[in-house]
Amino acid sequence: MTDPIRLEALQALDAIERHGSFAGAAAALYRVPSAISYTISQLESELGVAVFDRSGHRAVLTPAGRLLLDEGRRILVATRELGAAARRLADNWEPELRLAIDGLIAPHQIWPSIDAFSRAHPAINVRLSEEVLAGTWEALVDERVDLAIGVADPPVMAGIHRAAYVEVAFLFCCAPQHPLARLGRPLTEDDRRAHRAIVVADSAHRFSPRSSSAGLLDGQPRLTVANMYSKVAALEQGLGVGYCPVAWVDDAITAGRLVTPPLATVREPSRAYLLWRSGGRGRALQWFIDHLSTQPACAGAMPIS
Repeated sequence: MTDPIRLEALQALDAIERHGSFAGAAAALYRVPSAISYTISQLESELGVAVFDRSGHRAVLTPAGRLLLDEGRRILVATRELGAAARRLADNWEPELRLAIDGLIAPHQIWPSIDAFSRAHPAINVRLSEEVLAGTWEALVDERVDLAIGVADPPVMAGIHRAAYVEVAFLFCCAPQHPLARLGRPLTEDDRRAHRAIVVADSAHRFSPRSSSAGLLDGQPRLTVANMYSKVAALEQGLGVGYCPVAWVDDAITAGRLVTPPLATVREPSRAYLLWRSGGRGRALQWFIDHLSTQPACAGAMPIS
């Protein structure tokens, strides 16, 4: 059975190629040239293949040697990253942080926080998922994510902590060609009830869906879509009407793709929270909790306390 390739041999092979000679590799690795030669000879003996072709004036890698070098460099990088990850974990930095952002929050509202974290901690992976209503809560309770961002009216549950995040303001929107855009007066409930509403489906699979129809009137027909992106697109196409968080529609309103007809009754803002599980809180999770709960409000989102 072939002996496993030692990291020392891969390091020597990498140094020879980078520095152009056995002597240069020896200097870079703080070893004598004879030790480097012995390491390579031992590697060739253990594998039963020639790593260098020594027939010319200068030793050059054989095809087998090139394969060892290319794949060996992957192993060296992985080894360094593994050691760094182990040190970070020992210092209570998670190797990966999983975030769920609720549909109330437009992703661009948290890009600055993710950018700041990535610049400060480039080796820690961040996984972002998008959920709606009870789906955001479910992802946290099922331990599929570490932090839920923007949950409105979360239920009280033992073992779940919360911090105030923002108040989300809503606008009633429709396309400029929609009949309600041309009515010329504040819209009543009867005006709205006569037209199809665009609503976003709850993404929960196990939990009972929470109401995704805030602002939906009894008897009002609806078009249900999977996410807020689709809702805004459907509104722009004139397929219906509906309330949207301001941050989701600011650009569309500015560009004239959507309008906000006046209402006889205005919808109140919703309070949104950061939620996380109790227990061992890693430093990456704490970083996001601190950063998100202290950032200036984005469009249509006001800090709450």
